[in-house]
Amino acid sequence: MRRVFSRPKSLKKTPFHYCPGCGHSILHRIIGEVIDEMNLQEKIIGIPPAGCAVLAYFYFDIDMGEASHGRAAALATGMKRAQPDKVVFTYQGDGDIAAIGTAETIHAAARGENFTTIFVNNGVYGMTGGQMAPTTILGQSTTTSPGGRKERRDGFPINLSEMLAVAKGSAYIERTAVNSPANILKTKKAIAKAFRVQLEGHGFSLVEVLSPCPTNWKMDTLEACKWIDEVMTLHFPLGVLKDITGAKKDGH
Repeated sequence: MRRVFSRPKSLKKTPFHYCPGCGHSILHRIIGEVIDEMNLQEKIIGIPPAGCAVLAYFYFDIDMGEASHGRAAALATGMKRAQPDKVVFTYQGDGDIAAIGTAETIHAAARGENFTTIFVNNGVYGMTGGQMAPTTILGQSTTTSPGGRKERRDGFPINLSEMLAVAKGSAYIERTAVNSPANILKTKKAIAKAFRVQLEGHGFSLVEVLSPCPTNWKMDTLEACKWIDEVMTLHFPLGVLKDITGAKKDGH
């Protein structure tokens, strides 16, 4: 019998520590599949900073470089410039990239640094207890906004991908999700496209992924997936925000 589904070679045989229903597990598998299918295992470098995925090097069987909180883009810049033949990607949550990491990320995009960022947006600081994050939407309840985020008190959520799409050095920006089989397939195509954009030397590429966080959202897994479709995507619409290559997002 032909095997049609198996663990990606680029993932170690290590159980994930993520909470049930968390999108990180799905996204790790997607990245592993893309690495295998593009034959990148020996030439790719992943960079996770602080956050839920701080231990990503336990799971990916590739070269990894840990960054300080928010500084992944700075480390990726150095890595890529020192080893331009490598494929370099950062893996960052919203509490990292959209807060302490905004300066590094925006300027990396403005300079057109030729690496890829995978931006996991679940709207809260997941690792530290579910506090309000820069991407927490108006009305969303968190441990530090128990009555919901309020415009006059807390300001508006940051649409970081839209900001980065304006940067002249950014080449490809897309927002996807991992809350359904159809969206998972679109996310896989977007990540493969982002890696190809980098391999072709076009400049900065980023895939933002809306990811469920049932534990901190105080929802069950089905409710969390449904909430992404019904609420979160109204504030963070899915789709390609920028693509200077003119190619289809699946690369074909």
